[in-house]
Amino acid sequence: MAQPSLDPPRPGLAATPAEFVAALRALRLWSGLTYRQLTARARASGDHLAVSTLASVLSRSTLPRREVVVGFVRSCGLDDQAVADWVAARDTLLARSDRAIGGSPAPGRQPPAHADPSVPSAPRMLPPDIRDFTGRAAELSALRNLLAGPPADAGRPDAQVTAAISGMGGVGKTALALHMAHALRAAFPDGQLWVDLRDAEGSPLDPGDVLARFLRALGIDLRAIPDGLSERAEIYRTLLAHRRVLVILDNASSEGQIRPLLPGAATCAVLVTSRLRMTGIEGAWHLELGQFTTDEAIQLLARITANERVLPDIEKATEIAEYCGGLPLAVRIAGARLAARPAWRLAHLAAMLGDERRRLDRLATGDLAVRASLALSYRELDEESRRLFRLLAQFDVPDFPAWLAAAVLGCPFEQAAEHVETLVDAQLLAVAGTDPAGQIRYLYHDLVRLFAVECAAAQESAEVIAQAIARGLGTWVTLAERMAPAIPGPCFALIASPVPRPPVDWADEYLAGIDPLSWFDAERTAMVSATRQACRLTLDDLAFDLAGRLEKYFDLRGMYADWANLNTEVMALCRRTGNQLGEAVMLRGLLDVKTWAAGPSDGAAMARLHRESAWLLARFEALGHDQGGSDAAVMCSWALAAAGSYPEAVAMGERALRLATRSRHLGGAARAHLALAVATFEQGQFDTATRHTTAALERARKLGNSRWEATALQFSGIGHRELGNFDESQRLLTESLRISRADRDDYTATLTLLALARLHFKRGDPEAREAAEMSLALGREYRMTHHVAEALQLLGEIELARDSPAGAIPYLEESVTLWRTRGWPSFQAAALTSLGRARMHSDQRAARAAFAEAHAILVQLDNMDKAAELEALIGSVTPADAGSQQGRAELDRPVRALGRQDQCS
Repeated sequence: MAQPSLDPPRPGLAATPAEFVAALRALRLWSGLTYRQLTARARASGDHLAVSTLASVLSRSTLPRREVVVGFVRSCGLDDQAVADWVAARDTLLARSDRAIGGSPAPGRQPPAHADPSVPSAPRMLPPDIRDFTGRAAELSALRNLLAGPPADAGRPDAQVTAAISGMGGVGKTALALHMAHALRAAFPDGQLWVDLRDAEGSPLDPGDVLARFLRALGIDLRAIPDGLSERAEIYRTLLAHRRVLVILDNASSEGQIRPLLPGAATCAVLVTSRLRMTGIEGAWHLELGQFTTDEAIQLLARITANERVLPDIEKATEIAEYCGGLPLAVRIAGARLAARPAWRLAHLAAMLGDERRRLDRLATGDLAVRASLALSYRELDEESRRLFRLLAQFDVPDFPAWLAAAVLGCPFEQAAEHVETLVDAQLLAVAGTDPAGQIRYLYHDLVRLFAVECAAAQESAEVIAQAIARGLGTWVTLAERMAPAIPGPCFALIASPVPRPPVDWADEYLAGIDPLSWFDAERTAMVSATRQACRLTLDDLAFDLAGRLEKYFDLRGMYADWANLNTEVMALCRRTGNQLGEAVMLRGLLDVKTWAAGPSDGAAMARLHRESAWLLARFEALGHDQGGSDAAVMCSWALAAAGSYPEAVAMGERALRLATRSRHLGGAARAHLALAVATFEQGQFDTATRHTTAALERARKLGNSRWEATALQFSGIGHRELGNFDESQRLLTESLRISRADRDDYTATLTLLALARLHFKRGDPEAREAAEMSLALGREYRMTHHVAEALQLLGEIELARDSPAGAIPYLEESVTLWRTRGWPSFQAAALTSLGRARMHSDQRAARAAFAEAHAILVQLDNMDKAAELEALIGSVTPADAGSQQGRAELDRPVRALGRQDQCS
C-alpha cells in the first residue's frame, strides 16, 4: 500500500477526541498496514490488540484506552518517544473532557458506580428465535434440565452452571443455543446477555470490549466503565451476584476469551457455543452437536419451503438432504433457494447439487454460505495443519488412521497425530471410531472434504498433490507388506513393483502389538478404495502393489468376488500402461480365485486354467522372474492333472520345484510338492503322493504359513486314507481342521470336512453325513463349485449305501451338472457312475446312459480297469437281466468298490 506521506501524522495537532481518532486513522494509512497485520505486530511486541478493538476504536469519535494507543502506535512502527507523545496527547484531551463534564476521575482510578446494583437493568439482548427450528429434542431436554434446575437455596450446587455446545461450522450450534435461550426466558427473569464473540471479519472479540457491552446493558454509564479487563470483570460479577441471568456466549474462540465473561454466581447460567471443544472451562457440561439425520433434514427442508412441495417428492428431498450431508446450514440454504424460486422442482435443485464441483457454489444464498462457514475454521489453523487439511482430502477413502497424516507430511508420527487432533478440535475432521486393530479412524464430512479439495486446488501445485498421494498410497503398501507374511493364505511369491517405498521410521513401534489379520480387517475398505483411486490416477505400480497385498487376506476371509473384481480392474490398467509385471501378478491371483471359487460355467474351468497359466508361465520367464514362474508352473501342473495328462503334470510340477528351489521360494516349493502329490494321486500312486505331501508339510511349517500347513496335513490325511491308514488319516485331518478353524479359514476347512466325511464313510461311521453337509453348506456360501460338486456326490453315495436310491438321485444329478462345468473328467466319471447306480432301480435307460458317458471318459483317460468295471455294469442294466439274481447283485455292489478318488485341489 502506498504511503501518503514520508512523515507520520503528529498527535499534538488534535484539539478534540474526534480529531485524535482521525489522526490515528491517518497513522494507519501512513503505516500501510492492515488491521490483521497491526494485530500480528502487536502480538509480537507483547501488546494485546484485537482486530475488533482496532475497528471499533477507529470508527468512533471517543478517546481509546491508553494501552490501545500504546499498542497501536508501536505496531505502526514508531519509536518509544513517538509512543510517549501520542499517549501524552491522549491524556491531555481526556483531562479536558473530565473538566468539561464536572471532574471525572483520573485514568486508572476506580470509577464510581453510576448504577445502583440493587436496582439493576434487566437486559434483553437475545436475537429473534429461529421460527423454523427443527429437531434436537434430546439436546433441548438435556439443556433445559441442566440450565433451568432448582435455585441454589433449593439444593442447587453453589456454583455457576455452564453448558458448552461444540460442533463443526454450520451444524446449528447458534440456532440451538438461541432456541433454548428463548425457551428459558421465564426461568431467568433478570435478563439474558448475548454476544457473538466474532466480528464481521471472523476475528475474535476482545473480552474487555464484550464486558463493556455487557456493563452498558446492565445499566452502567459509559464513563463509569474502567479501562482494565480485571476491573470490568469485577463490576460484572458484582452486578450479577444473586440475579438469575442467562449468559449466551456464541462463537467462542478459546477458553481465555470466555473466562472473564463467566458470572461466577450460582444463580446465573452460561451457554457457550464454539467450533472448538472448550475442555478447559472448569465444571462445564459438554454437548457435541452432530449432523441431522435424513428425516430431520427433510423436515427442515419442508418447514423452510412448504410441505406441499417436499412431501410429494420424498425421493428427491432425500437426495437433496444427502447432498447436504446432514449439515443444517446446507439444508437451510437449499430450502431458502427453493423458497425463493416457487417454479423450481426439487429434481432441479437435486441435479444442481449433484455436480460435486459446483456444490459449494450452489450452497450459498444471501449472507449464508457453507464455504464461508468452513473458511472461518480453516483460517484459524496453523499453516502445517492447513496443509494437512488440504492434502488428506486428496484420498478417496471412507476413513483413515492417523499414520496417513505422518505419511502425507513426511514427519514423525507424534507430530502428525497432533495436527490431526488440531483438525478434530477445529471440527474439520471427525472421529469415525476405533477399528478392529485398535486404531482411531478419522473422516471428512462430505462438504468439508469438497472445501478442502478446493483449498488444495487454489494453494497446492499438481506436483505437490501427486507426491502426497504417492506417499500415502505407498505407505499403505509398505505397512501391508510388513503385515502380509503373517496372514495364512496362498503361499504365492510376494512380488512387488519397483516403486520406492516412503520412509516409515515410526512403523515398527506403531505396528508392535497389532494383530496382522485385525490390521487388514481395519484397512481393507480403505485399501480397496485406495487401489481404485490408483487405477483412476493411472498409478499402475501402486495399484498392483495394493491389490497384491490384499490377496491373502481376501482368500482367508472368503471374499472371492472382491478379490476377482479388484484384480480384474488393476489388470486392465496394467495392460493399458504396458506394465507386464503387474499384469502377470494380477492374472496369477485371478486364475486362482476364478478356478477354485467360482470358475466358468461352460465346462472349461480347468482347460482355461491350463491355457492361461501357460501364458502366465511364459510371461514370468520372459521377465526373468523364477518365483512367479514357479507359481505359474504349479497352476499348469494342476490343469494337466485334471485333464488326465499325468506324465506332463508330473513334469510341470518338477519344473515348478526347480524354479522355486533356484529362487529360494519356499512357498513355491511347498506348492510344487502338492502339485506333484495331486498328479501322482490321480494315478493311484498313493505312496509317492504321500511322500510329496510330507515334503510340502515340512516347507509349510518352515515358512510359518498356517494355511499351507493345514493344506499339507489335509492332503497327507487323504493319502493315508487311501493307503488304509485310517487312524493316521483321522489324526492328520483333525489337526488340519483345528488350524483352519483357528484361522477362520473356511476355504481349507471345506475340503478337510469333505475328506473327513469320506473317511467316516469308508469306516461306516454315521458322522459322515453331518461332515458332508457342513462341507456342502460352506461350499455353497463361498461359491466353491468344485467342493460343492464333490460334497453332493458323497451325499448321494451315502444315500445309496442306506439303500435309498431315490434320495441319492437329486444329489447326484446336481453333482454331475456341476462337474460338467469344471472340466475335471475323472471326477465327472465317478459322479456319473454313482448316478447310474442310483437310476438302475427306476430308469434302466437313464442308468445305461450315465454308465456309457462315464465309460467314454475313462477310456479317454486310459483308465481301462475302471472302464472294464463299467462295461459289466452296462451289461447288467439290459431289460432282460434287470430282475435277475446277477442284476440284483450288481445293484448291491458297494459304491466304494469303484475306487472313487478324492479331489486334491
